Amino acid sequence: MRIVGLTGGFGSGKSFIASLFRRLGAKVVDADKLGHKALKKGSTAYKKVVAVFGKKILNPDLSINRKALAGIVFADRKKIAKLNRIVHPGIIKDIVSSAGRCKKSEVLIVDAPLICETNITGLMNFLIVVKASKRNQIERCSKRFGMGEKDVCKRIAMQMPLNKKVRMADYTVDNNGTKEDTKKQVRKIWKELKPLGTSAGSVPSRAKPRDGKSSGLYPEPCRPSVNSGLTLSLSKGRKIKRGYRYGDR
Repeated sequence: MRIVGLTGGFGSGKSFIASLFRRLGAKVVDADKLGHKALKKGSTAYKKVVAVFGKKILNPDLSINRKALAGIVFADRKKIAKLNRIVHPGIIKDIVSSAGRCKKSEVLIVDAPLICETNITGLMNFLIVVKASKRNQIERCSKRFGMGEKDVCKRIAMQMPLNKKVRMADYTVDNNGTKEDTKKQVRKIWKELKPLGTSAGSVPSRAKPRDGKSSGLYPEPCRPSVNSGLTLSLSKGRKIKRGYRYGDR
């Protein structure tokens, strides 16, 4: 079983890439959906978030108004760091749980925007970064979320620069072209990943970003225990196989 991180910039098209891998046979975990689950009314994370950011982030039914919360945290780096400290441990726990339910022959794609920022690459055997121009990111977010350019740029600025993520990647997908161009790249990556998923032996692990540093903006969460019936097969001392880096030629 291989755990593959899928990340990129805001509006880069990760969800579309994840859907392509799903059609090819991968199991996919959507970290954004796990985040929504973590903030469900009455949960531990919900109570902490309300205590930190106040009742002004609540809807009339007392559920969290995500737009109101986003307006607060994306205006202040310290506040988004606080939010991440509360939410990310639960998300990581759910990712590990999902991995435990996978068969040894399967490939698990973890679709998450902040894999590099939170320094959880140690949970991944391989990392795929989706590339897109800033103009395309803005246009996609405008169409999908109805966001203005200023708000999109704020969110992009809160993330690690895309060029740094690309340097950490085992594979990159250039999502600036046509859908067919993107599909070709994904199929090529899948041909390499799928045989790995069925092979035996140790699995290479990404212990940390290649610069060895954690981001101050997104504090590294405590890594959950993976000993309760789950073996992630994360080996040390073996180099990760370098794959194609599309768009970097």
